[in-house]
Amino acid sequence: MGIWEAVAVFTAGIGAGTINTIVGSGTLITFPVLLATGLPPITANVSNTLGLVSGSISGAIGYRRELSGQRQRVIRLGVTALIGGLAGAALLVTLPSAAFDAIVPALIALALVLVVLQPRLARAVQRHREQNGDGTPSDGGPLLLVGLLSASVYGGYFGAAQGVLYLSLMGLLLNDDLQRINAVKNILAAVVNGVAALFFLFVAEFDWYAVLLIAVGSTLGGQLGAKIGRRLPPTALRAVIVAVGTAAIVQLLLR
Repeated sequence: MGIWEAVAVFTAGIGAGTINTIVGSGTLITFPVLLATGLPPITANVSNTLGLVSGSISGAIGYRRELSGQRQRVIRLGVTALIGGLAGAALLVTLPSAAFDAIVPALIALALVLVVLQPRLARAVQRHREQNGDGTPSDGGPLLLVGLLSASVYGGYFGAAQGVLYLSLMGLLLNDDLQRINAVKNILAAVVNGVAALFFLFVAEFDWYAVLLIAVGSTLGGQLGAKIGRRLPPTALRAVIVAVGTAAIVQLLLR
């Protein structure tokens, strides 16, 4: 990896850490940059997953005030995320590389659709809360657990727009403030990335230089996202994610 490629990976790590803390989808920035350096898709994916662990933890720490009073919720949902993330990681190394090459463009396309639809989902969340008044926040029931388990399997397998899935599910099924829900989302993302990375350490090949660059960059980005993320125009963030994700799809299809 040349010096300018290293700078690009580090910068992508900062961007991914920032966006992951705010909403998710940071993988849509780092993954195509890693591909552009010449890494094979699976090596790029597992290196990206391990590198983003520190960014997820950094973002969770940045949102620690919003986690107050959510201990039981975090434990219950965290266990679900851990099981799903481990299952997704196992799928990644079990399926043949050719299958991964074919699936990833579809996963990115799905993630981009979710990113584009996020404002509509947010309005649906608001209508849901207005209709249900200001009652005590519920635990979401079995539907939330099943939804988060599925989203975590996806997160362990690839992860782009994983945060959007979490926010959509918890926003619709938990009657709570969105900032508090976002704080839980950061914890769940850290759990999934962490368990998937731990699994990959024993069964997959990493590019450790890329891991280090993304880890340092995403840690800085996690703090930036926690401090200034709420002030950034969501339309601008979505535009960047869609542009980078589209470039990733084109690059993968032309390989």
